[in-house]
Amino acid sequence: MRDLKNKIDLLQELQTRLKESQRALGDASADADLPHSASDKIRAMGQALSKAKEQLYDCKLVSQKLRAMLQSADVQVRSFKKQSTFLSQKFPRSENLENPDLYHYALFSDNVLAASVVVNSTVMNAKDPSKHVFHLATIHVENVDEFKWLNSSYCPVLRQLESASMKEYYFKADHPNTLAAGSSNLKYRNPKYLSMLNHLRFYLPEVYPKLDKILFLDDDIVVKKDLTGLWNVDLHGKVNGAVETCGESFHRFDKYLNFSNPHISRNFDPNACGWAYGMNVFDLKECKRKDITGIYHKWQNMNEDRALWKLGTLPPGLITFYNLTHSLNKSWHVLGLGYSPTIDKSEIENAAVVHYNGNMKPYSNE
Repeated sequence: MRDLKNKIDLLQELQTRLKESQRALGDASADADLPHSASDKIRAMGQALSKAKEQLYDCKLVSQKLRAMLQSADVQVRSFKKQSTFLSQKFPRSENLENPDLYHYALFSDNVLAASVVVNSTVMNAKDPSKHVFHLATIHVENVDEFKWLNSSYCPVLRQLESASMKEYYFKADHPNTLAAGSSNLKYRNPKYLSMLNHLRFYLPEVYPKLDKILFLDDDIVVKKDLTGLWNVDLHGKVNGAVETCGESFHRFDKYLNFSNPHISRNFDPNACGWAYGMNVFDLKECKRKDITGIYHKWQNMNEDRALWKLGTLPPGLITFYNLTHSLNKSWHVLGLGYSPTIDKSEIENAAVVHYNGNMKPYSNE
């Protein structure tokens, strides 16, 4: 009735017809109860409504509005359909995350920019990007329900990282007497070692139980060539494929481990070659068969007082994968970028992966 304010005659007629219809209907509950004049009253009401419809509504205009609304809805539906198609292409199918026939990468990082460089450079150089699957773990997104086993009662390093003595070691270090001693303390007291993210690499068989092989990548590397050939490398029963770093004397075991401790001196060769983290092929089946996680736990428990090595993930890695590491061709992984000025240009040009393991990073403004 609000639209009839400016049409007084029509409004009065409608009100009159409405009252007549109500009186005609009365208390009737069936057609037999209606008075003879009821049909005339109802017919008159219908004519009044038709007149109101003609005067109040422009059918052509209403039709145009409805058509416009329909077209707008159609455009919106098409847009949502395109968006869902785009998202289905961008996000991997859940079955691909456990498909052993694809090429799987593990990347553990809290640096979004660095991780994006690793992923993009890998995909850009892949012969068939659709077959490459990236498993990213970060401190900002956690699905604890999937990793209930990852607790301090199971993981010795997690128990140690939570201890008051460990935190005191990091944050309440004694004042050094010399600059050299101070530098050494700073090196081993880097708070990044307090992050469990750095130790997840020892739990790859449990994090990815349905995969056969996985390529572990650090977040400060850049991929320059297709890496699929690494899945065809015969590790000869070893569990870890890595590039050795024994070209320099300071990359041998005696520089990482405390050989004055009998547990170390009885079990390891001080002149054994070290190897690099950053690009490692892990045979997860062999890791399970050789109980790599158990070996890691054993030595971490023995090093609770830091008598076997200081901190970091390379010393326990050298111990855990001792005699279980296959040496890869050095062209797969060239290290030293960001601190070493002696790297030959041809090495960088021929490298499949270059590693900025120095303080200077390509994504850093420092």
